[in-house]
Amino acid sequence: MENVIIIGTGCAGWTAAVYTGRANLKPLVISGEQPGGQLTTTTEVENFPGFPEGIMGPELMMRMQQQAEKFGTRVEYDRVSTVAKQDDGSILVKTTGGAEYLTHTVIIATGASPRWLHLDREKELVGHGLTSCATCDGAFYPDVPVVVVGGGDSACEEASFLTRFASKVYLVHRRDELRASKIMADRALANPKIEPVWNSELKEYLTDEKGDMRAVTVLNRITGEESELEVKCVFVAIGHDPNTGFLAGSGVALDGDGYVVQDGHSTHSNIPGIFSAGDVSDHVYRQAITAAGNGCQAALDAERYITALAD
Repeated sequence: MENVIIIGTGCAGWTAAVYTGRANLKPLVISGEQPGGQLTTTTEVENFPGFPEGIMGPELMMRMQQQAEKFGTRVEYDRVSTVAKQDDGSILVKTTGGAEYLTHTVIIATGASPRWLHLDREKELVGHGLTSCATCDGAFYPDVPVVVVGGGDSACEEASFLTRFASKVYLVHRRDELRASKIMADRALANPKIEPVWNSELKEYLTDEKGDMRAVTVLNRITGEESELEVKCVFVAIGHDPNTGFLAGSGVALDGDGYVVQDGHSTHSNIPGIFSAGDVSDHVYRQAITAAGNGCQAALDAERYITALAD
């Protein structure tokens, strides 16, 4: 019987492992399909406290793992297929690799995956002029033109934020009006640095001799005309999908978008002993530091739950 199984190895998962490890709970971490989470696809991280010179995303994840293992964390490189509460109060966790575990608590820290455009060379361009997070990467593009793809609140918010740095922000949307709330749309369209590109979609990423973004090909969906926009970065803001597919049939409550619902200000799910942390529950902030903080909260909630079981 495990004390705690942590599903996921991003900032939330590793922080939860550090805290439960220091509490001598001997946590078991199951890595998931992308060990290290979204930060392993980024280059330099400048906004994580304690690294004034910045740190590469993969290195930050490696350091977190080393710190967790220092306190007794065990890691299995596998994917969870099902989570099921048992009649005796324990939780059964099964993996795609065929392993089965019984545990007192589970911390779900599987994060969310950004939606991409599925254009050629997309994966290799992430971190080289292609990103899904303006807050994370906007400061890397001062006084140069950039493009934001999307038409919802997130796209308008990202575009408005980027005007602090970029010389110009093209806002490319498939329709002739934004889907965003009126206040967000009005704010974006009133900004002189933001130029909407209506009824359009990106068709191709164009790179320079170093392999970094230099322009994009844009298709007008009405006229069929193609044109180029010279930009240094593409910010894709068409939403995220929480990685919660494995929870189907588990009874864990999800909201309308598939995110794990947390109980009030805690990290408890609706099922006793199952907790969540990070982007799998957070569709507002989605930052490395907020995920880490939520991982700490989940660890403390799990520790208190285990202590109560023993009383």
